[in-house]
Amino acid sequence: MERRSPGRDTKEDMHVKFSSKDEVVERKKKYLTAKYGQHQMALIRKRLAVETWLFDSLQQLYTSDGCEDSNGEEVDIDLDNLLDIEQEFERRHFLEKLLVDARRPKQDVNKFISDCLEKAKTL
Repeated sequence: MERRSPGRDTKEDMHVKFSSKDEVVERKKKYLTAKYGQHQMALIRKRLAVETWLFDSLQQLYTSDGCEDSNGEEVDIDLDNLLDIEQEFERRHFLEKLLVDARRPKQDVNKFISDCLEKAKTL
């Protein structure tokens, strides 16, 4: 019986195992996540709700009754640009310029602008 010391390996025990190309090794995907505080998450949820409302409302303004096709017309309202404008009448003018080609009546567009300005105040 051959005795080996615990710290020494023989050449037979020292080898590298390579995996073949056919062998599929599944690795756990790693994701980097950030933890936000409750207040920050509430602000994110509020902003997301406003952006979702904005998207849905713009879809309604640019579709005709019974017609889903908008013929390539697409308006993108950047909330950050809107919030950078300090005066409300300037914000209103900014939105009116963007919504010139809306397919809905002027009354609907004005209601959208008013609602949008109210929601922007909450952010």
